[in-house]
Amino acid sequence: MKELKYLNKYFYKYKFQLLLGIFITIGAQTFSLFTPKLIGDSVNDIQVFLKDQNATRDVIVESLKMNLFWIVVTTLVAGVLTFLMRQTLIVMSRHIEYDLKNEIFRHYENLSQSFYKRNRTGDLMNRISEDVNRVRQYVGPAIMYSSNTVIRFVVIITQMLIISPKLTLYTLLPLPVLAYSIFWVSKEINRRSTLVQQNLSLLSSYSQENFSGIRVIKAYALEALKHAGFTELSRESKKRNMGLAKVSALFGPLMILLIGISNLVVIYVGGRMYINGAIPDIGTIAEFILYINMLTWPVASLGWISSMIQEAEASQKRINEFLKTEPDIKNENSNHTPVLGTITFKDVSFTYEDTNITALKNISFTVKKGETLAILGRTGSGKSTVLSLISRLYDPQSGQILVDGQDIKELNLYDLRNSIGFVPQDAFLFSDTIKNNIKFGNEDATDDEVVAVAQKAVVHHNIATFTKQYETILGERGITLSGGQKQRVSIARAMIKDAPVLLLDDCLSAVDTETEEAILNNLMEFCKDKTTIIVSHRVSSAKNADRIIIMEGGEIVEQGTHNQLINESGLYKELYLKQLSEKELG
Repeated sequence: MKELKYLNKYFYKYKFQLLLGIFITIGAQTFSLFTPKLIGDSVNDIQVFLKDQNATRDVIVESLKMNLFWIVVTTLVAGVLTFLMRQTLIVMSRHIEYDLKNEIFRHYENLSQSFYKRNRTGDLMNRISEDVNRVRQYVGPAIMYSSNTVIRFVVIITQMLIISPKLTLYTLLPLPVLAYSIFWVSKEINRRSTLVQQNLSLLSSYSQENFSGIRVIKAYALEALKHAGFTELSRESKKRNMGLAKVSALFGPLMILLIGISNLVVIYVGGRMYINGAIPDIGTIAEFILYINMLTWPVASLGWISSMIQEAEASQKRINEFLKTEPDIKNENSNHTPVLGTITFKDVSFTYEDTNITALKNISFTVKKGETLAILGRTGSGKSTVLSLISRLYDPQSGQILVDGQDIKELNLYDLRNSIGFVPQDAFLFSDTIKNNIKFGNEDATDDEVVAVAQKAVVHHNIATFTKQYETILGERGITLSGGQKQRVSIARAMIKDAPVLLLDDCLSAVDTETEEAILNNLMEFCKDKTTIIVSHRVSSAKNADRIIIMEGGEIVEQGTHNQLINESGLYKELYLKQLSEKELG
């Protein structure tokens, strides 16, 4: 139960619903006590009539009618209270489920980039869906039936003790066996539940990965191989779930057996006590049998409740693992810190922890507000890492990054990121309309503004040919569009944000040179008062920049303007001549 203590804050938040539910449960169980008592009295009335034929028949019949009336009334009241109990406690569990899912989602959003490199999407989804659902079973049905069971035990056993302590003691003899059985099976359920959830995460991750990469799978005709992998994981999942089901299945028969033994004890011991005069009437035996059978469901549910608690414990442990994960990047300043756009790197070095690859080595440069900086270099030279550090997706291990002369760590993280329009290398689009994907950069943008930025990104003419134009729903990750169209929609999304800093990470790699030229010309006008950093492997994307940096092996090996670098014998000139010859051959 250690892991489930995390949920206590939610119980405190909804303490009034919880206490009201328990209060209603006490009322429901109190009213349910009347039925066995009234039936016992009815049996005694019949016994009196059978023993004494002179007893007034009409009086006995009237007494039976009154008992029947009160049985109906108390049963109805108990039923209504039970309904209200469910409405109170189960609704409370749905509120907790809602809060917990939102807490997990918010925490996921705050976790750093490195976290998502270490964990699979399927596992993240499984913890916020399947694991939270199992936890809800604990805060709802398990709590409800637990309180119902405890209160029923207390109320009924108290009544039984008042009637006959000796008969009660004999009747409850099987309970220690029941307690030990629950303890043993619960431990086994906990162990097997953890294995089931771990396998379910693997299954979810495998499915998500294959669905996302379905085009590659089809292109390489790997459907059979991937199906075999899924079948193997499914077989293991079935094996573990069957093992859990077998252990869980022990509870029902075991509970029924123990209740049956208790009934036999009541009939045998109670009968002997009645014969010996230890109990005054035969109705007491009938009353006890009804009490024992009223305990049948609570006792039988102990196994189910225990199973739910153990599964919730295993699931909450998995949830807590992520909730206890601290983000590497934290907002150190809650005050508003506006960003103008001057960016300075001072001897910045950065190594990726997961791969131990040193991406940057003592990088230093400054780009002033309103300037355009182009960063060129071969694959793996550290270009994209520079943009990630400016966005504070990572923090450097050494050196300092300044924004408007202030250490980037001292800025409000959300102000910093809100001041950046970012176009990533892999253009990610959401499964929504094209218009909403563009408006993602500015939700308050008008339709005219959406069209305007689409025209600047040279994608409007493509969208205009679609049947639903800007209302076209894109497939997952924007699969409806071509690579070049996705990149241009991403550029439009960044432009509509109209942020003081614009970061373009090789976002024109999938467009032809003519379209690239048109986009760059539009960007020059759009970015004249913005700090713009363009990462590219094409000289054509960089030649109009105020300054160009050439990177190699995580270091700056050349820098200057296009004209300066073209007149030097270096990597920039080599790239320029190579791409120029390729263009002429093309």
